[in-house]
Amino acid sequence: MLPKAPPPIDVPTAVATRLPAGACDAHIHLVADDFPLWDGRVEDPADGSLADYVARYRTHMQTFGLDRVVVVHSILYGARNDVTKAAVAALGGCARGIGLVTDDGTEADLDDLRAAGIMGVRLNYVHGGVLTWDGVKRLAPMLAERGMHVQMLMNTHKHMAELADDVRAMPVPVVFDHIGWPDLSLGVQEAGFEVLRQLVSEGAAHVKLSAPYRLCDAPYDAATRFIETLASANPDACLWGSDWPHIMLADAGMPDAGVLLNHFLETVTDADTRRRILVGTPARLYGF
Repeated sequence: MLPKAPPPIDVPTAVATRLPAGACDAHIHLVADDFPLWDGRVEDPADGSLADYVARYRTHMQTFGLDRVVVVHSILYGARNDVTKAAVAALGGCARGIGLVTDDGTEADLDDLRAAGIMGVRLNYVHGGVLTWDGVKRLAPMLAERGMHVQMLMNTHKHMAELADDVRAMPVPVVFDHIGWPDLSLGVQEAGFEVLRQLVSEGAAHVKLSAPYRLCDAPYDAATRFIETLASANPDACLWGSDWPHIMLADAGMPDAGVLLNHFLETVTDADTRRRILVGTPARLYGF
């Protein structure tokens, strides 16, 4: 029997600062026990129907003053995107999605995703999955034709140098998750993280300033300098996301999404920079 994910905190800590109108949480997952799970998963989600999870997340949006959200398809469901398509539909016009396809994905597959409000596809070098970088390069022209993009979870200190030339040549935006998932002990001068900073500075890549809880313990001071470095490099290529409901925790503790958002607001203090990260970048990338 697989382990079951712990339930997320239902009512998060309130934010200390009012968010700008149009603010977006650019990275959540919506899971449910009423959709079939992938045989290759490593855990089961916490109990709850899709309606339950949508209601829980709406509480977060109301608590924080968020107006928009991006639902990222979870590998727990493999390449069957039904739960994510249903989640985007349930949330309505404030939501967009990121889906998952295999290396042999077709134009019809992408058309189906795009019609459901899904604006990109994701691959995962950290947890594995069903899409490879070679598959992404094959799909990229088809994604470009549909105004879609690529999202990727990888470790900067392991993979960034080998990816950089391909990223610069990619005909679609490439979005890196979770601050690039660096090894914080190596510092912001580490070669792979510096390559990510350069790509962000050039506008050749986007990055989500999300999920520091996967890299260090609260109050997340060890991640502050990394977030500052990327935000100052180019806020028009940065996004923020809560990573709610915090599945596949491994050794991390269950975070409070309000504490995560307050850490971002305490780290990025300039109002215009916040607005560009929370509103402008997601509006352009996801077509809000």
